[in-house]
Amino acid sequence: MRVIPKNRTDFRYFLPITTRWMDNDVYGHVNNVVYYSWFDTVVNQFLVVNGELDFQAGATIGLVIDTQCTYLDSVAFPDTIVAGLAVSKLGNSSVRYEAGIFKNEEQTASAQGQFTHVYVHRQTRRPVPIHDTLRALLQTILVNQ
Repeated sequence: MRVIPKNRTDFRYFLPITTRWMDNDVYGHVNNVVYYSWFDTVVNQFLVVNGELDFQAGATIGLVIDTQCTYLDSVAFPDTIVAGLAVSKLGNSSVRYEAGIFKNEEQTASAQGQFTHVYVHRQTRRPVPIHDTLRALLQTILVNQ
């Protein structure tokens, strides 16, 4: 099945990220695991800069329960990428993010995927409802899929 690359217009939040020499693998392109790191980075940076993630002392934390990535075009050092982020599903205690990786100034994604958090109580690891201020923030990047 052919995947159609998403465009920058499919995302609501963006984070520039510089590739590093060590991101390349022996095949001369960024290794697949780095893309997952970029997904994790854009999600958590969005939450931290908006005051919705206290990863050291917050009572509620988001645990990753699912990730997926489709690779569409090669990225290699010294490319600069922009990670795009949107929310495609907002549940009671979970959120599914859509992420896109855009190389240099390109408008279509070189890679795209999803990243799902379930919010849980830090100590018990039991799911908890997404609180109102976090829900309001997530709705600012919510898109219809």
